[in-house]
Amino acid sequence: MVRILIIFHSQTGNTERMAKAVADGAGSIENTEVVLKHARDATLDDLIRADGLAIGTPENFGYMSGMIKDFFDRTFYPAQGKVFRKPYVVFVSAGNDGTGAVRSIERVAIGYQFKKVYEPVISKGKLTEETLEKCRELGKTLAGGISLGIY
Repeated sequence: MVRILIIFHSQTGNTERMAKAVADGAGSIENTEVVLKHARDATLDDLIRADGLAIGTPENFGYMSGMIKDFFDRTFYPAQGKVFRKPYVVFVSAGNDGTGAVRSIERVAIGYQFKKVYEPVISKGKLTEETLEKCRELGKTLAGGISLGIY
């Protein structure tokens, strides 16, 4: 059984809708358990037990949301040596271009020694069905790659 942890923060609902689409995609892969959690509720145990991680954030001031940063702050040191090369992906709901939020998450992921396995999905402005489909594909790619032993 492959376990995918999807953590997200959402204030307008857009990032939550993206997270649910990632969950739908991951859940469509046979023998996959999806754990969908708001960042404030996600724990170190969730992170350690997961085979792969999807991180969703709104772009706040060109950065990840404070709740995603809080998750990283709470888990970084206790996770050291326990999450090496854990596959991860990112999705962002952006008012601007989303690159600052992605960059900030990727910098933190280097410290964890996570393994980026797919390019981020960034929704710029209004959330579209096309972007939600990209999120489903993101979830399928993460779960499928882990299931097949690619990651």
